[in-house]
Amino acid sequence: MINCLVVDDEQHAIDVLVHYISQTPYLHLVKSTTSPIEAMQILNMQKIDLVFLDIQMPEISGLDIARTIQGKSKVIMTTAYSEFAAEGFDLEVVDYLLKPIPMPRFFRAVQRVLNMITTSVTISRQEETIDDDYIFVKTEFKGKMLKINLKEIEYIEGMKNYVAIYHAGQKTMALLNMKDLEERLPKKYFFRVHKSYIVSVNKITAVEGNQIVLKNVKAEILLGETYKSGFFDLMKHKLMG
Repeated sequence: MINCLVVDDEQHAIDVLVHYISQTPYLHLVKSTTSPIEAMQILNMQKIDLVFLDIQMPEISGLDIARTIQGKSKVIMTTAYSEFAAEGFDLEVVDYLLKPIPMPRFFRAVQRVLNMITTSVTISRQEETIDDDYIFVKTEFKGKMLKINLKEIEYIEGMKNYVAIYHAGQKTMALLNMKDLEERLPKKYFFRVHKSYIVSVNKITAVEGNQIVLKNVKAEILLGETYKSGFFDLMKHKLMG
């Protein structure tokens, strides 16, 4: 649920936004106010994910409020004057809605906020939980299951009906297939580089031709032609020169 605050010095403009918010399942109206000073107090005291800000208001303008809260809450500007758009976007507001605001245009703006927040939460969860995340695998020994911490996995090798998981200097044979593991492992940290290999991205120290070099691993890990394009797409934001 996205917690919202509506700030506008005209009550009829607030009423329109409050109605739109009530029609949007993932939005929750925390408060609406005609006072920018009250709005600042609310923003200091409560968790607000999204602020609908009118620009021209007495005492404090919406642009002033946006400068003050920059980064703390997402901002959608609302105004009857298009000349403020450039300054609004300089403040990295999510969107700029011209009054009177049609409902379809409102929905496009809040959908953008939803996408931004969802992406941010997903990335944050991956970053926070990788150290503690783990899998349980059925081993080649009947009735035995083994817990393997994801941060300890160096690479995985496919072997017909089994996979060999190399982790923390150990080798565990598990009754799994490569496709199931590829789908289960977080893509930010594990990448399939060959039909027979999945590697931990954090363990990569070099790429030499068609070979992936992993930290403290002597095995030759091949980079298959089918997977090469996807691999370099993953790495391109880290490439220099």
